[in-house]
Amino acid sequence: MACEGAVVETIESLMKEAETLKVKLEDERQKLNDVTLATVAERLEIINYMNIKPRRTLKGHQAKVLCSDWSPDKRHIVSSSQDGKMIIWDAFTTNKEHAVTMPTTWVMACAYAPSGNLVACGGLDNKVTVYPLSLDEDVTQKKKTVGTHTSYMSCCLFPNSDQQILTGSGDSTCALWDVESGQLLQSFH
Repeated sequence: MACEGAVVETIESLMKEAETLKVKLEDERQKLNDVTLATVAERLEIINYMNIKPRRTLKGHQAKVLCSDWSPDKRHIVSSSQDGKMIIWDAFTTNKEHAVTMPTTWVMACAYAPSGNLVACGGLDNKVTVYPLSLDEDVTQKKKTVGTHTSYMSCCLFPNSDQQILTGSGDSTCALWDVESGQLLQSFH
């Protein structure tokens, strides 16, 4: 019995100590909070309502569009979709300039290169594929697989030049690739 009493006292003592530590921890957290969200929100300007109207509707995909990107000339758009297609559009005329059928559905990512001469895409095929653009020939003839992830590719971006592409993947990595050689330059985990 005496042993049980000592155990109960020890447990009560530890519970009181835990409560004291919780209070101290909360006090320390409050010291670090130099500002609250409400205080910051009061200082922000009110954003005026933007009246956005559709200017053109681009019709051609048979399923949900998963990604799109404007070309540097601001006239063309590349879009990718669940239907397994990547389409290059003339946004002014709404004409399709190129329509590329991918080997798999769910083309989740697409991007224009800074020069506007290349587009890249990828998705459930785990690959990033780059297509040189020219109006006089079939773009699929000169396509190039630059890199492959171990899971789906979710996004891609040409950071500053046509020579490198950055990809994100479901394998929890981002990768920087050399477009010409297809070599992995750096992997981010």
